[in-house]
Amino acid sequence: MEGEVTSLTNEKKGRFKRICVFCGSRVGYKSAFSDAALELGKQLVERKIDLVYGGGSIGLMGLVSRTVFNGGCHVLGVIPTALLPHEISGDTVGEVKAVADMHQRKAEMAKHADAFIALPGGYGTMEELLEMITWSQLGIHDKPVGLLNVDGYYNSLLALFDKGVDEGFIDHSARHIVVIANTAEELINKMEEYAPVHDKVAPRQSWEVDQLLESTQSGDALRP
Repeated sequence: MEGEVTSLTNEKKGRFKRICVFCGSRVGYKSAFSDAALELGKQLVERKIDLVYGGGSIGLMGLVSRTVFNGGCHVLGVIPTALLPHEISGDTVGEVKAVADMHQRKAEMAKHADAFIALPGGYGTMEELLEMITWSQLGIHDKPVGLLNVDGYYNSLLALFDKGVDEGFIDHSARHIVVIANTAEELINKMEEYAPVHDKVAPRQSWEVDQLLESTQSGDALRP
């Protein structure tokens, strides 16, 4: 009985119901990248957090989505119709929503997520990450934006952010929009404690947030 009480007392009640993960449609050359995607998926399952992601079944996208789906959590993939033959191989994972373009993809993912995490990836992953950082700076959302810096993959990008601060293009407080860690467990723990400290360009109420984050009527849901 005592053990049961202790177990219930120590059980964590998480802040997030759904996290959006940005990541590559490739696995990269290092096994550390795949390992990190699998570990992130396991962390989401352990915390009973559903996944929102780019809808692909290949690369790091496929690894993290299958891990979450096989662990019993809901998976929502959002993918432009044009990318369906390029980023889905074999069966789809969970629920897949086809949208018109990349802009709608990002808006739809942002709409459904409580927070964002970027794993290693290419231009698309970095662009998604930077847009969510920018939206936070502008005051469009106040959701945590996390960067999983696997094996120092994002060191150069972080150095560029610091350069932007040093040269007067990024406010020092805005530099802390990005939550950074080397492991999935540490990152989510830090994101749970995140509170915005930067000055937003405009209050959320002044943005047409519902229109910005609302999906257009052309999105169709696909299921395996």
